Amino acid sequence: MNPLADPTPFAGWLAEDPQIAGLIEAETQRQSSTLQLIASENFTSTAVLAASGSVLTNKYAEGYPGRRYYGGNSVIDEVEELARERAKALFGAEHANVQPHAGANANLAAYQALLEPGDTILAMRLDHGGHLTHGSPASITSKIWRFVAYGVTPATGDAEHPGEVIDFDQVADLAASERPKLIVAGSTAYARVIDPVPFRQIADSVGALFLFDAAHPAGLIAGGVHPSPVGIADVVTLTTHKTLRGPRGGAILCGAEWAKKIDSSVFPGLQGGPLEHVVAAKAVAFAEAFRPEFSVYAHAVVENARALAVGLAAEGFRLVSGGTDNHLLLVDLRPFDAELTGKEAQEVLDRAGITCNRNTIPDDPRSPFVTSGLRLGTAAQTTAGMGTAEMARIATLIGRTLRHRTDAGELATVRSEVAELCAGFPPYPSLTGAAGGPVPAHAGSG
Repeated sequence: MNPLADPTPFAGWLAEDPQIAGLIEAETQRQSSTLQLIASENFTSTAVLAASGSVLTNKYAEGYPGRRYYGGNSVIDEVEELARERAKALFGAEHANVQPHAGANANLAAYQALLEPGDTILAMRLDHGGHLTHGSPASITSKIWRFVAYGVTPATGDAEHPGEVIDFDQVADLAASERPKLIVAGSTAYARVIDPVPFRQIADSVGALFLFDAAHPAGLIAGGVHPSPVGIADVVTLTTHKTLRGPRGGAILCGAEWAKKIDSSVFPGLQGGPLEHVVAAKAVAFAEAFRPEFSVYAHAVVENARALAVGLAAEGFRLVSGGTDNHLLLVDLRPFDAELTGKEAQEVLDRAGITCNRNTIPDDPRSPFVTSGLRLGTAAQTTAGMGTAEMARIATLIGRTLRHRTDAGELATVRSEVAELCAGFPPYPSLTGAAGGPVPAHAGSG
């Protein structure tokens, strides 16, 4: 019996635990009836779901193909070797490690392979779009290595040249003065393309290594709408669950010269037994991303993000850096309403069926818990088949929701309209009883 072919699989497969079955059903319905605009989320294919929920979860497999610490690994070795070879082919890399449980683990393992404790790392400021593992005091990375932060240029107020892009002059100056052992590119809340070439040139000028954290744009790189850092950076880390549309997890790409150190850093240096059911799901996702239709999808993600940006600007919101080149938008709420915080906006939008997350904007006067901004992404709803027309409508719904955020009746009306919109684009028809086939391979209209 295939659970994905059963319209009510969780009730059948989890009959002995109706509480968990009910919660999974509830989350399935939430994802299908509300708008998913969190930039780090996506809808996987049903094939990825099947692999990640397979009997491979039962097998302990410490080590690597051909060098395991347990018996009975012939099939597991084939699965992991497929995942590694597919990742290498997809990104054009000489070596791939597919065992990291998450992007943070991938970064930690890469730092451990490339550096000694106490070495200096130059990376992007968290409040300018960087990641916790790029030097946040809350991350263990900052307790092991010394971080120096670069940021973005100031906002100019000029629509043609809005600023808030990576300040490469600052990167070069800090590299020259601080002499880092490693320079890190990549972000979690930066709406523009990150060109790896200037980072490579600056790293070479000071004798530094270069790591590109491709957690967010990995799928866009695979789809040909973001320049690839593979072959330019010494090491590339990524996650498989954002724009790449695979299971939750991480991976590391590198040249042959770093392969042994990277592998040793992941295991036994950082992790124990790999999650081979997730590795299998990664292999499925890599194969899906290798198909021509995935490039169509990646282009549609960017087109949808730009359409959403245009719509939000028309509603009176300010887009940090003036717009977007990728899958996400960073919205400054203050021109729309000076009293509206990111925290309140996130909570109100959630009540209206629009899921997103609050986010700091560059030089945000509010705390990271409150913020003055929102981060929005188009990867998931593009997977579901929405196009630019739907993005324009979503922008209007966001504007209405936040203008009438104290009007319970209006919020209920918006939530009803959101549900109606989502009903036409079910991500998992076989799980919700909706008509149609599995999750689309690429976006629908425009």
